[in-house]
Amino acid sequence: MNPKAFFGELKRRNVYKVAVAYAVAGWALSQGIAQVFPVFDVPNWAIRSIVVLIIIGLPIALVLAWMFELTPQGIKRAETADAMAATSRRNKRAWIYVVVIGGLVSIGLFFLGRYTAPTLTPLPAKSIAVLPFENLSEDKANAYFADGIQAEILTRLAKIADLKVISRTSTQQYQSKPANLDEIAKQLGVANVVEGSVQKAADQVRVNVQLVNVQTGSQLWAETYDRKLTDIFSVESEIAIRIATSLQAKLTGREEQALAAKPTNNPEAYDAYLRGLAFESRSNYSSDALFKAIDFYALAVRLDPNFALAWARLSGAHALLYFNRGDTTAARRDAAKEALENAQKLQPN
Repeated sequence: MNPKAFFGELKRRNVYKVAVAYAVAGWALSQGIAQVFPVFDVPNWAIRSIVVLIIIGLPIALVLAWMFELTPQGIKRAETADAMAATSRRNKRAWIYVVVIGGLVSIGLFFLGRYTAPTLTPLPAKSIAVLPFENLSEDKANAYFADGIQAEILTRLAKIADLKVISRTSTQQYQSKPANLDEIAKQLGVANVVEGSVQKAADQVRVNVQLVNVQTGSQLWAETYDRKLTDIFSVESEIAIRIATSLQAKLTGREEQALAAKPTNNPEAYDAYLRGLAFESRSNYSSDALFKAIDFYALAVRLDPNFALAWARLSGAHALLYFNRGDTTAARRDAAKEALENAQKLQPN
């Protein structure tokens, strides 16, 4: 076939027009999909699949344009349409309107996406949330111990200035080992999440911990610790240090000392402290729970009068009870003040 005649036939059968109209309409459709679908949390693979289908559809549209033509009487074979009177043929300028409208829609969607799309702020690489630890002990009453280990690890990490650590108040609403870890991390605004479990039996403790980078889905670090109850402080310190190291956090000399500090040498005092911590964290400012927390903190400082952290928690619980009008007596206020003074004497910093 003569190339000139072939290209002339393409033009006569409106193949060029269909190609231009399809390209413009396809581009407009892909722009609309890219802007609208993410709003409804449509996965990226679905968006990509539709774009691929649009691309695949182009040669199909060109073949159909060669073989058929749209007339007022409907779709006809090109040969049949050629034999029809010129007045009965469809308006040959209709394709121009398709191109113009499609082009305007495409340009509008482009600028809409460019200037109205939310700016995504990258999550800090050294941001972290410590989720509640799972209690794997046969005695479910040991849940307080799992809560306490999580709280103490979080407290130690919060002492590192180079880390952004989400407060326990924000993380406590989530379950241990959640399925939607990436969604939780997005809500908390962190790039990394710590999960763990605790199993306590008599004087033996097993702690499983893992650090996950939610953005990449990779496990940065994981470890299992089997220790005696009296060695739980070193476990908490080691976990905090390993997490900080995995996130390449810079530690000052004072921070290293704070991470390695042992709050008490009395296991019974520490157990009472953890029980008080569990009641306080779950109190939601309930007076009954705060009274129980105060009882356990008071027991902890009786067992170890040099337990500065327990004195500080005792002061805080008294203050919460006072300011939340659970007990507004002068005795409650003085108790909070006295406990705070004891904590400051033992640990001025």
